[in-house]
Amino acid sequence: MNLVDAIEKKEMKEEPPVVRIGDTVKVHMRIVEGEKERIQVIEGVVIKMRGSANRKTITVRKISFGVGVERIFPIHSPRVEKVDILKHAKVRRAKLYFLRELRGKAARLKEVKKAPTEKKSKVRSRGKKAKAARTKKAG
Repeated sequence: MNLVDAIEKKEMKEEPPVVRIGDTVKVHMRIVEGEKERIQVIEGVVIKMRGSANRKTITVRKISFGVGVERIFPIHSPRVEKVDILKHAKVRRAKLYFLRELRGKAARLKEVKKAPTEKKSKVRSRGKKAKAARTKKAG
């Protein structure tokens, strides 16, 4: 391990957020205005990821008062308080630049629902298999 890697390893967050392209996220950013400090929340879609390790960044796009706004956030920055993942979307691209041209409902992405952890078995009420299952339970 060289000197640069050692310094970067100290600066990295222990638990970086697991964000993917197409996720709708809320980024809590620490903003300093004069002597005051506040948290600003930016909610949007992750359209680009680049870099690796300490230099990893995400680009979040949101629509603000009818105007598209994109902001780049370094994942391991101390200014980024936390990243909340609201939705996952099914995407087939590494960069979602095509969203820049789309407006309104056309700019939506197909949401991926989380799979249920347990698979329920079907309950049969008619037929030979249902009768066999009832007799197996009874005796």
